[in-house]
Amino acid sequence: MNRTILITGANRGIGFETAKQLAQMGYQIVLSARNKQKLDDAVQLLSKEYPDIIGLQMDISDEKSLNAAAATLMQQNIKLDVLINNAAILLRGIDTSLLSNEISMIEQVIDNNSIGTLAVIRTFFPLMNKPGRIINVSSGGGSLTDTIGSGFAPAYCISKTLINGITKQFSFELEKHQITINSVCPGWVRTDMGGPGADRSVEKGAETIVWLASAEVNETGKFWRDKEVNNW
Repeated sequence: MNRTILITGANRGIGFETAKQLAQMGYQIVLSARNKQKLDDAVQLLSKEYPDIIGLQMDISDEKSLNAAAATLMQQNIKLDVLINNAAILLRGIDTSLLSNEISMIEQVIDNNSIGTLAVIRTFFPLMNKPGRIINVSSGGGSLTDTIGSGFAPAYCISKTLINGITKQFSFELEKHQITINSVCPGWVRTDMGGPGADRSVEKGAETIVWLASAEVNETGKFWRDKEVNNW
């Protein structure tokens, strides 16, 4: 049977491109998104060329939705070899300052991007084959040593710093289960989130994620950019 990869937030942008590239390589893809119509459209588009595409509606910030999605895979006897946590939100235009942002907005971003990713890992861990891989899509804005995120969407950047912390902590806990976990900075990518002025194509943004999912990379607890270890 083909190796199976679950990708969250995969109806568009980097997630969709990652799904397409991995499907081209022969993997069975479980395409996940919050919005059913957008999910169905993405599955239909990819299925024209790649028949091993499965749609899975899931809201990563909703525990009931996560549990229902996991139950669906269990009922279909689907086990995962790779889990790619790509789903995230950026509240453009209102995420401007930690002094003035509404606390509820900051909580929304962290709850979705960080706690949501943590919840996905916990929920789908029982469905993962051993050895297995988890890849968390982070950002240079989450780095504590890189100034790329300075002054930009601080709640979003903090959520990505937390993603990196989650990655590092899980690397210790998952090692005994033969599961590697890494974070990836895809760079500034021309997507709906990144905007048309971004300096990278969506293909380049997906490159390191696809590499970590498919190549013989056995390292864990690292932060990657362009197939090289990046500073936390």
